[in-house]
Amino acid sequence: MLKLHYAPRTISVAVAIALEEAGVPYEAIRVDFASAEQTKADYRGINPKGRVPTLETPEGILTETPAILEYAVPSLVPADAFAAAKMRELMAYLNGTMHPHHAHGLRGERWADQESSFADMRKKVPQRMGECAAYLEEYLSSLPFPVGKGEVLSDAYLYVVLTWLPGDGVDIAHFTRLAAFQHEMNTRRSVQAVFEKGML
Repeated sequence: MLKLHYAPRTISVAVAIALEEAGVPYEAIRVDFASAEQTKADYRGINPKGRVPTLETPEGILTETPAILEYAVPSLVPADAFAAAKMRELMAYLNGTMHPHHAHGLRGERWADQESSFADMRKKVPQRMGECAAYLEEYLSSLPFPVGKGEVLSDAYLYVVLTWLPGDGVDIAHFTRLAAFQHEMNTRRSVQAVFEKGML
C-alpha cells in the first residue's frame, strides 16, 4: 500500500484528495510540523529534503507534489496531449509561482536572515497572492477540460492552494470563477474525506 507522509493544510493534502478521488488505497502518516518532526533524523531518513509530501511506494520513495500526483493517480492525467500539457502548466504555476509567494509569509528564513526582512515579505503576500488569484480567475476559462469535477490532477492542487487565500489576506469571493470552483470541489466526496480525516 502507498504511504503518504503529509502535514495538515499543506500542499501534501492535494495528493490525498487525488488518491481519494481515484479510490486508490493509501496510509496517511502525519508529520508534526509543530514539533519540527520534518527536520529530525527519522523523517530525513525518508525524505532528506525535510518537506512534505513524501510517498512511499513499492518501487521506492517519491517527493515533489507534481511527480507524486502523476505516479499515484495516472488516471487523472488527460489522454489528449495538449490538455495534459495545460494541466501540467497550471500545476507548474501553482508550484513555482503561487506556492513560493504564500511561503514568503510563513517561512521568510528561507530567503533572508533579518526579522525586518521577514516582516517586509509578510506585507507583500496579500498583494502577490491577490495578483495570482486574478491571473487564475482569467486563466481557468482557457483550460481545455472542465474544472472542479475531480477529473484532472490540477483540481486537487488548485483546491488546496485556494484554501490558503484567507490566511494570506485575499478574499476569494472577489473572484467568481475561483469561488465557484472551490464551492464545487467542496461538494466532492474526496474533499469531504480529507476534512473528515483532519487533513484540511
